[in-house]
Amino acid sequence: MDFCYAWTPFLAWFAAGALKFTINSIKAKRMAFGLIGYGGLPSNHAAIVSSMAALIGFREGADHPAFGVAITLAFIVILDANSLRRQVGMHAAAINRLTASAPLRETLRERMGHTRNEIAAGILVGIGVAAAVFFMAPRL
Repeated sequence: MDFCYAWTPFLAWFAAGALKFTINSIKAKRMAFGLIGYGGLPSNHAAIVSSMAALIGFREGADHPAFGVAITLAFIVILDANSLRRQVGMHAAAINRLTASAPLRETLRERMGHTRNEIAAGILVGIGVAAAVFFMAPRL
């Protein structure tokens, strides 16, 4: 049985997460465990969905119906990461400013969405992982 479709998104998630941790650690000049999560370069979400779309494109061809479904899903996730989740982060920042002096308040996470560069980097990571899987793990 061919498990490439099952573990390629996991590999893309891991690669993007490792890159994000490394980049954040270099920027912070310390191990950046507190910066793991949503937001940042590269986008994990973009890497995951683009890895699947790219792998389907490489293995089945761009004319395969599954490729169309994967591209559609990728667009939805990427648009969500760039618009809706980014707006949620902006709202969280405004709420945090409004409630800064409130006692016993929980700070909302402000870093939620992605910039276009973060998304582009995630797409490149996803395509790179899919290409590596395609060339290193031929069909069984």
